[in-house]
Amino acid sequence: QVQLVESGGGLVQAGGSLRLSCAASGSTSMSNVMGYYRQAPGKQRELVAFITSGGSTNYDNFVRARFSISRGSAKDTVYLQMNSLKPEDTAVYYCYVNTGGVVRWGKGTQVTVSS
Repeated sequence: QVQLVESGGGLVQAGGSLRLSCAASGSTSMSNVMGYYRQAPGKQRELVAFITSGGSTNYDNFVRARFSISRGSAKDTVYLQMNSLKPEDTAVYYCYVNTGGVVRWGKGTQVTVSS
């Protein structure tokens, strides 16, 4: 059973930065996709970014120029560097891992950006 442990959320002023981390443990595969979704109050969950085990990345257009996703050397940890944060980025950020179509989710971490 894969488990995801997230860290790094918090409160930051507009224009500031945060770094989210997500570590996968358990029966992780070397071939998977890891990334983040986010959900703001009253809105649907939306994809933020993901990275494949081969290092390919994809970003939502709204965060493309400001966020950067990367993997740790052990490949079972993913990092989301968030720069130039805006109040609109306020949401609960959920880490996920997709291994052959089986998706596991983290519990989420709150990111709040004040204006």
